[in-house]
Amino acid sequence: MTAYLKYLSYVLIHKWFVFIECCKLGIPWQGIIHDISKFLPGEFIPYARFFYSNPFNPKRNKTGYCKLTDTGDKAFDFAWLLHQKRNKHHWQWWVLPEDSGGVKVFPMPLKYRKEMLADWIGAGKAQGKPDTKAWYEANKDKMQLHPETRKWIETMLGVRP
Repeated sequence: MTAYLKYLSYVLIHKWFVFIECCKLGIPWQGIIHDISKFLPGEFIPYARFFYSNPFNPKRNKTGYCKLTDTGDKAFDFAWLLHQKRNKHHWQWWVLPEDSGGVKVFPMPLKYRKEMLADWIGAGKAQGKPDTKAWYEANKDKMQLHPETRKWIETMLGVRP
């Protein structure tokens, strides 16, 4: 199977799991439109090549987290940037780099928080790593979340302060 078919298969499985979780969270439409931009050539082709160009992908850590910056693959890095900026369920969409070098982090509206959580759960299930709470605890320090958004996520995941 080519890298493109493997990636298409993964995206469809991922979207299915995300749709199920979105339905549970009361946002089925978000589940239908979730990651639709991944089918655009500017995302689809670089993603397929990056994740499925060889059988062993060393780019993910044991929790399934993938550091998607400085990959050395300029086409993928740009596709990832496009994906974040096209999809409000990514926390990166809500981070504004300031000219002073700092960042301003905005709270995510509820429907996007729910979709982000559904995305994490769906990705975990699609990758055979369904422990979203453990994934979050291992990776939360890499995320710039508004305190209100972080509190909601941690409440939903049952994370203790």
